[in-house]
Amino acid sequence: MGSLSIWHWIVVIAVVLLLFGRGKISDLMGDVAQGIKAFKKGMQDDEKTAEKPEPVKSIDHNATSSAAARSDVGSKAV
Repeated sequence: MGSLSIWHWIVVIAVVLLLFGRGKISDLMGDVAQGIKAFKKGMQDDEKTAEKPEPVKSIDHNATSSAAARSDVGSKAV
C-alpha cells in the first residue's frame, strides 16, 4: 500500500497527458529551458561587470572664478 506500482504511474501519466496535452507539455519544457539559459546569461553578465572597476569620479572646484561671478552680479548701481 505504501509504494506505487507501474500501473499507478501509467494512470498518472495518462491523466497528465489528457489534461495538458502533448503540445502544452513540450511548450512548457521549452519555456523552462529558455528561462535557465537566460538565468545563466545573466549570471555571466554580472560576473563581467563585477570584474571591471568603476572609474574614480572627481569634481574640479575653482573658488576664484565663482567668487568673481558673484561679485559681478550685484555691482551695477542705479
